[in-house]
Amino acid sequence: MRTVRDASGTHYILLKESKDASLVRDPETGAERHVQNADLEPVDGESPLATAAGAVPDAVRTVVTAAHDDRALGLLVEVADRGPLSVHELLDSYDLCESDLHGLLAEFRAAGLLEEVDVTGRRGYDTTPTADRAVDALTDR
Repeated sequence: MRTVRDASGTHYILLKESKDASLVRDPETGAERHVQNADLEPVDGESPLATAAGAVPDAVRTVVTAAHDDRALGLLVEVADRGPLSVHELLDSYDLCESDLHGLLAEFRAAGLLEEVDVTGRRGYDTTPTADRAVDALTDR
């Protein structure tokens, strides 16, 4: 398999190739169709697996990449549900040491999932719209 694109720039996963036409799949819809080979060109440097990942909404891909384990994902869900939360509340509420908590918060900020906010005069965090969309999609809310 490889990634190809048509004249409009749409990327597809090439499934089968014959003399005149190829069977391609649209990663966003899953629809398969035959396209004339003359209407397709290879996309150099793009893995078909990366193309397939395009079916996952951007916000969800960001969370999947940033949340390395269940605790990290759980922290993001909790801030989405209960936030904004101060750092003090986060330390008191969950079984994370200070360095682990700050590491996760920094990763989520770098990924654009959390933002620093003031919570009753203390430094705290709240989710961004990207995180909210992802948590909604992941939790089927």
